[in-house]
Amino acid sequence: MISSIQQPIQVSSTLCTLLAELGEECEKVVFLLSQLKLTNLTDDQKGDILAELTGSVCHLHVHTEQLPALIEDEILTLPDDLDDD
Repeated sequence: MISSIQQPIQVSSTLCTLLAELGEECEKVVFLLSQLKLTNLTDDQKGDILAELTGSVCHLHVHTEQLPALIEDEILTLPDDLDDD
């Protein structure tokens, strides 16, 4: 786990959910990559890890297709800089 501190993110509920899921999937990818670095893996183990990694990468690709637009929408809801007086 990257962080054990769970603080609410101050964004829309949809974006918050997507970011939480993104974090979980990224943690899974990092774990799988660390597994590939283990010595003495059998070919079956390597195949299983690579298959899971392929699934995770595909999931990340599909999951993040609309994420830039949602993040942009969230940025646009931020107030303008009020220091321009």
